[in-house]
Amino acid sequence: MFECRLPKAEVLKKTMDALKDLIKEAVWDVSAQGLSLQSMDSSHVSLVQVTLRTEGFDTFRCDKNIALGVNMDTMQKLMKCASNDDNITLKSEDNGDLLSLIFESPNGEKTSEYEMKLMDLDIEQLGIPDQEYSCTIKMPSGEFQRICRDLSNIGESVNITVVKGGVDFSAKGDIGNAKIHVTESSNVDNEKDAVTVEVNEPVNLTFALRYLNFFTKATPLSGQVSLSISPDVPLVVAYEIEDLGHVKYFLAPKIENEDDE
Repeated sequence: MFECRLPKAEVLKKTMDALKDLIKEAVWDVSAQGLSLQSMDSSHVSLVQVTLRTEGFDTFRCDKNIALGVNMDTMQKLMKCASNDDNITLKSEDNGDLLSLIFESPNGEKTSEYEMKLMDLDIEQLGIPDQEYSCTIKMPSGEFQRICRDLSNIGESVNITVVKGGVDFSAKGDIGNAKIHVTESSNVDNEKDAVTVEVNEPVNLTFALRYLNFFTKATPLSGQVSLSISPDVPLVVAYEIEDLGHVKYFLAPKIENEDDE
């Protein structure tokens, strides 16, 4: 038996919104540590990894590890039936083929229950190695979203150049060029507005904007985003979900002269 309860449906709704455009089917792995999901996007270019830890739930019961194969569109549509401040309970039997989603209004006057058919999915789990990165940038997530969106008007790729104290995002296209410079902030009253740049060695890499714009759908989950960059390994774009876990996206750099996807 698996059963968990979150005080606000809003977090899970935003998480589903952050995933639905990238992945169509996925497996939620349930264990005593919480819920986790890992999947390549449908074109096998990027990887997404989600962790929702037990401590962030009101209640969490998992008698044995189970895998819940879900159609992401269906789950997201059902999540839309919940109000942001509803309590949400997820339930499934150990060998069941249904996932129950129960939404309860804060005053307890309305309870909605939906059942979703589970899928038998065989999704390979890739080992994601822990590693040190040459550069780590932390910045307001809304600012990163705006940069990716604005540069998409110019070109299909963004070149990210990180040096001590700042980072350049630049794009080239048929209509011209663009460069956006973000400087590390020194005195900021609100931590969410801060920009920090840690540089072990300068980095200059290019990434497909199409995927970065998919990643920024996670912006509502977190006031800050962190970008971890090293040569020859995938970029990690991470959004921390307060008290609960994180959503991380992985995207390999583009090789010079590589044809656009």
